[in-house]
Amino acid sequence: MNRPLFPLPGVQALSRRSFLAGSASFAAAALLSTRVAGAAARTGSFSDSPFSLGVASGDPLPDGVVLWTRLAPRPLEVGGGMKAEPVEVAWQIAEDEGMARVVQSGTATARPEWSHSVHVEVSGLRPGRWYWYRFKVGSEVSPKGRTRTAPPADVLAERLRFAFVSCQHYEAGLFTAYDHLAREDLDLVVHLGDYIYEGPAADGRVRRHLGGECFALDDYRLRYALYKTDPHLQVAHATAPWIVTWDDHEVANNYAADRAAKPAQQASFLARRAAAYQAYFEHMPLRRSALPKGPEMLLYRSLDFGRLAQFHVLDTRQYRTPQPLGDGLKAPTPALLDPRGTLMGDRQRDWLFSGLERSPANWNILAQQVMMARVDRVSGNEVKYSMDQWPGYEFERRRVLRHFREQHVKNPVVITGDIHSNWANELIADFDELDSPVVGTEFVGTSISSGGDGAAAPKTHDQLLAENPFLKFFNAERGYVRCEVTPQTWRADYRTVPFVTKPGAPLVTRASFVVESGRPQLNRA
Repeated sequence: MNRPLFPLPGVQALSRRSFLAGSASFAAAALLSTRVAGAAARTGSFSDSPFSLGVASGDPLPDGVVLWTRLAPRPLEVGGGMKAEPVEVAWQIAEDEGMARVVQSGTATARPEWSHSVHVEVSGLRPGRWYWYRFKVGSEVSPKGRTRTAPPADVLAERLRFAFVSCQHYEAGLFTAYDHLAREDLDLVVHLGDYIYEGPAADGRVRRHLGGECFALDDYRLRYALYKTDPHLQVAHATAPWIVTWDDHEVANNYAADRAAKPAQQASFLARRAAAYQAYFEHMPLRRSALPKGPEMLLYRSLDFGRLAQFHVLDTRQYRTPQPLGDGLKAPTPALLDPRGTLMGDRQRDWLFSGLERSPANWNILAQQVMMARVDRVSGNEVKYSMDQWPGYEFERRRVLRHFREQHVKNPVVITGDIHSNWANELIADFDELDSPVVGTEFVGTSISSGGDGAAAPKTHDQLLAENPFLKFFNAERGYVRCEVTPQTWRADYRTVPFVTKPGAPLVTRASFVVESGRPQLNRA
């Protein structure tokens, strides 16, 4: 059965907190979910290609995948150059790149209330195989995208190859790493957040944002459109399905739940979050289960790659309590052991723990945002940890590691973004006892461009390794982490580029690590 995403059945009533965001997003959700008697979708004609933002796919299942595009013939204008009326968009998915063996087709309605974005949930496909897809509106045809379905749920696949990425600041550098990533033989890509940066335009950078800081829906829409005009990002999206989650810059730097990092912005923060969440949904290949309701959006979910791997995709922003000691590097205090402090919230944590206990997968992957290892960031007897990361919520961090150990979770691997540098960490049972058993593995990936040109061996390298013996690798170049997973081993390759402030950077494998199934220790390859 083909299930175009739009229109949807009725949307649930807003919660008390959602109501504080005002009526704009609620009205948009109601328009999205209601058929208007007599309304007809127009085909439309365009002076420029309406597919200027490319195509994408995501959240693969054994029998289907989400296909995405957004109509925007003039993407850097408010409204994308579209009239405020619905447009019918045709789609096809085929077994061959030449699109001769079409196996599914249909139409979806691109609505102005949702920025003329299109999300099509295709089902009825064959498991574990590649497909190609495209969209058409009027006489305009989109670029082709390539996607694939997951293996059957009961099959132990021989191999999974994926890369994870994060932090792509448009102004700070070019997206050269995506050019290299698109040439890899990958089954999927995982994006761990900071897809956009919300700040105002700044002078003297490699590229320039449009306008000021993002607060309203049109601000965020224009920012996503700017980022999605990047050709390297478009090709990476069109090469394989993506699994996405957000961090903080999709809304505002270091926000926590309904609390703005800047107190002066608190009064209108939920309205801002509602706008940011809607724009995120509009521009990502997400299923209808993620449809935002005001400033609330269900993003945490699990996705299986047969019995080989299960992705537990986390949201550590929407439900977290404010940092108990504030932001930045701080010495630990008993406040960090307050059981009420949380990154995930009770419901998400219960979902995660239940999923880990029931998982049939050989490898259990926590796809999430901030570093879990408790890294001492200063030398000598003084101790300081990052308060925006898991060590700022020490009670819950310990609880997760204890769950790994006590519930005998099979091969837990944490993949992390956020920090604009590469790390390879052994997650030990008790970070107060540095010789305690290793209970999991954490691979932290650097940024695509955030921070500008990095360094292969920054000054802090030796100090960090000396203070933290569970840390096996640190690097501050840009790039991504490529992973190859088999039933027996997990291999992680840290793929870096030496510069992003000019084009043409070569790709280097800076380090590689192997983890054996049942033995979470890191082995340098």
